[in-house]
Amino acid sequence: MQQKCVRGFLGVFPGTMRFLALVLAVMLSAGVASAQTFAYVTDAQNNVVRVYNASTHAPVATVPVGILPRLAAVTPDQAFVYVTNGNSDNVSVIATASNTVVATVPVGPNPAGLAVTPDGAFVYVANVGSTSVSVIATASNLVVDTITVGFGPVSVAIAPNGTFAYVGDLFGGTVSVIDTATNLVTTSIPVFVPAFDVELTPDGAFGYVSSSFFGDVVVFSTASNAVVTTVAGVPAVDVAITADGALAYVTSSDIAVVDTATNTLAETIPATGIGDWIRITPDGAFAWATYTNSGLIKIFATATNTLVSTIVGVGEPWSFVFVVAPSTPQDQLEALIDDIEALIAGGDLRENQGATLINKLNQVLAKLDGEQTGAACNQLGSFINQVNAFISNGSLTQAQGQALIDAVNVIRTDLGC
Repeated sequence: MQQKCVRGFLGVFPGTMRFLALVLAVMLSAGVASAQTFAYVTDAQNNVVRVYNASTHAPVATVPVGILPRLAAVTPDQAFVYVTNGNSDNVSVIATASNTVVATVPVGPNPAGLAVTPDGAFVYVANVGSTSVSVIATASNLVVDTITVGFGPVSVAIAPNGTFAYVGDLFGGTVSVIDTATNLVTTSIPVFVPAFDVELTPDGAFGYVSSSFFGDVVVFSTASNAVVTTVAGVPAVDVAITADGALAYVTSSDIAVVDTATNTLAETIPATGIGDWIRITPDGAFAWATYTNSGLIKIFATATNTLVSTIVGVGEPWSFVFVVAPSTPQDQLEALIDDIEALIAGGDLRENQGATLINKLNQVLAKLDGEQTGAACNQLGSFINQVNAFISNGSLTQAQGQALIDAVNVIRTDLGC
C-alpha cells in the first residue's frame, strides 16, 4: 500500500474523497471482494508466455513454452491457460497457480486460435496448416476428436451456452459451424473475407469477423447463420467486444470503436502503429492491444478512449488472455485497509480512529501469517465490535459501518470462523 502517497495526494480533495468513500462503501456492501487480474501474453520471439499484473503492468513471471506461441485461452475456473505453439504443432498447458507448464498436447499442423467450452471440459484448437480442428479433453489433456472444416482454420469462438463452435477459415472466406454435441459441421457461413478472427457478442446472437486488412468487419447472425451487415471503412486485424455487448474495439492502424447497436463507427482512437490482437479487461475499464512488430502492448482507457500506458520490451507479443486470480483473505484484508485509509482521507474517520481499525486488521494479518486462524477470527470479531462502537457514537454512518462489517464477514466465511 502507498499510504503516504494516498494521504498526500487524495487529501487535497476532501469532497472528492467523501464521494469515493461512499462509492467504496456501496461496493463493499454489494459483496465485491478484492481479486488480482493477470495478463498472459504470448511472446513469439522468445518462445515464452509473459505474465503481467494487469493493474500495475509489472512483469510477474516468464513461462517457457513451445516454438512460436500464438494464442491463449483460459479455463472458466481460471486454473489453466492453454497456449498454441505454431511451429511445435502442440499446445502448452500452464497452471496459473504455479505459472509452470503441466502438460504439452500434440495437435494438428500449425495451431493458431483456440477456445475453451463454458463448462471447461474441452478446448477446440484451429490448425491453420490443415483443414482440421483438434478437440482436447481438459480432464486428460488428450485429443479426443478431430473435425474437418474449411481450409486454413485460424480462429475459434464458442457460443455462451456451449452448443456451437464457430471456426474462421482463413483461406476459404467462411465460418464453419460445429455442433459441439456431435462435433459435426452443421453449416458453413460465407463471409467473403479471410476469417482471421471470430468474436461473438456476450449474448451469442451475433458474430464479428475480422479479415486482417482484407476487408471490412463482417457481422453474421447465429440464429440464421447468415451475414447481416458489414461495418464499412473499418479494415480489421482483431475484434474485442465489451462485456455489455455495446461496443466492439477493432485493431488496425488506429483503434476503431464500433457501436454494435447500429454497426457504425462511433470513434477512432489514434494508436500510431499497426495493432494486432486486442482484449478488454474483465472489469471493462481498459482495452489492451499488442503491437507485434514493435514489441509493445498499448493500454487504452475505455471510459475516455485514450492511451494511458505502454508496456515495452515484450519481444513479439501476439495475443493474450486475462486471468482473474481468486482473492485470498490476505488480499481482502489489504483492500479493506485501503478502504479505511480512504475514509480517513475523506474526513469521515479521525486519524486515531482509523489507526485503531487498521491496527486490528494488521493483527489479523499477523495471525494468519502465523497460521493462527482461530486467533485471526477473534481479532475480526473485535474489529466488528469497534466498528459498531463508531456507528453508535456517530463517527461512521450506518451505511459506512455496515459496509465494513459485511466485508469482514466475507473474510470470516472464507476462513471458516
